[in-house]
Amino acid sequence: MSTINSAPQGELPSARTLLKSTAIALVVAIILTVTVVMPAEYGVDPTGVGRVLQLTEMGEIKMQLAREAATLDSVEALTGTSAAPPAVAAATGEAAPASSDSATRTDTRTDARTDTVRIALEPNQGREIKLAMREGARVSFTWSTDRGVVNYDTHADRTAPPAITYHGYAKGQGVATDDGVLVAAFDGMHGWFWRNRSGQPLTVTLRVTGDYTEVKEVR
Repeated sequence: MSTINSAPQGELPSARTLLKSTAIALVVAIILTVTVVMPAEYGVDPTGVGRVLQLTEMGEIKMQLAREAATLDSVEALTGTSAAPPAVAAATGEAAPASSDSATRTDTRTDARTDTVRIALEPNQGREIKLAMREGARVSFTWSTDRGVVNYDTHADRTAPPAITYHGYAKGQGVATDDGVLVAAFDGMHGWFWRNRSGQPLTVTLRVTGDYTEVKEVR
């Protein structure tokens, strides 16, 4: 015959003790959610502890990146630019072919314009440089940061009818340098948008050479 030994009644936790332990665990979970999870994941810091622990900035960056990605995806879905072939080729590769008319216009140039632009960016600041280019015009470009990394979006738009609000060429996150050949998909403004995600001030230096008539910052 087996014997089952049960713990004495005095050694079992009472219902009051269990409720107290559950309440303490719940309070700890709430505190961690408010002071750690919310600042780190959503940039929401009602107590200020997250900013002291440098978690709030992390959450703000995550939310900003999510908003930027959602905005670009929405624009591409509306304009259908996601299906368009990219017109930015690596410096070692071939640029996207232009039409015969565009090639003729480009080949008539006997010289190329060259500009160097330096753009100072504070943390989380974004700035944009555009070139006025004709369809099929080509521009060799290279840009780099003096420290840290940026998120960038190479794109184009046109205000003249038929207007084009967004045409994407390339984009990336956490990049310190890029180069290639930009081939204009249409008459309009073509260029780059950078946002500083390094957490420290930096400068982007852009060098362009090719067939364009104007270079300006879009504000």
